Amino acid sequence: MNKLDKICVFCGSNEGNDTMIIDVSKQLGKKLAKNNITLVYGAAKIGVMGVVAKAALKKKGQVIGVIPEFLKNKEVVHLGLNELITTQNMHERKLKLHEISDGFIALPGGIGTLEELFEIFTWLQLGLHSKPIGLLNINHFYDDLIGLLENMVRKGFLSMDNYELLLVDDDIDRLIQKMMKFKDPKKPKWLSAERS
Repeated sequence: MNKLDKICVFCGSNEGNDTMIIDVSKQLGKKLAKNNITLVYGAAKIGVMGVVAKAALKKKGQVIGVIPEFLKNKEVVHLGLNELITTQNMHERKLKLHEISDGFIALPGGIGTLEELFEIFTWLQLGLHSKPIGLLNINHFYDDLIGLLENMVRKGFLSMDNYELLLVDDDIDRLIQKMMKFKDPKKPKWLSAERS
């Protein structure tokens, strides 16, 4: 079983217009706090990011925020966190989020959320880390993305082994259980001698 002391959550800096997304995001923040799992995230006080952080803090959970200097200066940063780490740029931010986290969960969000999800997913596929990545598919938000990934498998651009590295569920508890049971694939299949 993987020890998930710190989970990094990727999510939107907007709240969107689906109240179920907000409700489930609050539940995630509360559950992380209840289970003594530190929330690691992008440090904003706005959007879904702020919703998750505020819910965790309200339940006395530990929250670490990582934000680049230029965003900190735009007054979007949450100043009530247990720890705030400032980086020089976005690249350093992502490296720090990866470095201090034991696993990752993507909630609904926009382009930035997808970019963070797919970079950490690519790193796992390449064997650069062995940490579990969960996709919380709240109210079918990611159905089309899952369909696209399945099409990549059908068209031969993504192996089934690599597709299955992304853990998907619409239930918080089940998703965290999947992450705890996740096994490191060790060697990326596409780098094996069979492909040469």
